Amino acid sequence: MSNALKVTAPEGLPFVDFEREFDAPVSAVFAAHRDPALVAKWMGPDGYEADMTEWDFRSGGNWSYVHRDPEGNEYGFRGVFHTVRENEFAIQTFEFLGYPDAVSIESMRFEDLGGGRTRLSGHAVYPTLEARDGMVASGMETGMREGYDRLEALVTA
Repeated sequence: MSNALKVTAPEGLPFVDFEREFDAPVSAVFAAHRDPALVAKWMGPDGYEADMTEWDFRSGGNWSYVHRDPEGNEYGFRGVFHTVRENEFAIQTFEFLGYPDAVSIESMRFEDLGGGRTRLSGHAVYPTLEARDGMVASGMETGMREGYDRLEALVTA
């Protein structure tokens, strides 16, 4: 795919950066992050079902969801949207309930590249290198790649 996900997890540092371009305008990519029904269609690994128990994509809003894999195993996540600026920026906390007490702070930038294209870039900071490495080892990059491929299909349909 020409819009491949790029994930960088520098050795010895407790953060992850990512970048992905989409052949869709910023407003469509942002809307697909705001609407819980749309988020449920693209978030996470292929074959997983997302149950969006709460998704209030605004400054001060809470969020939580459960992913179910094809075998029925459940994986819970929750956080708070600290700042959301329409078609531009969001910062949130992120906690995987299977690895409690390791909350990351994540920012996402929605950049208009012109010509109906968008760059989404993010930076996630973890409390420890161990927590960061645990998320990376959990298959985070695969889930992000597969989810963003579905997001691309959704916003270009």
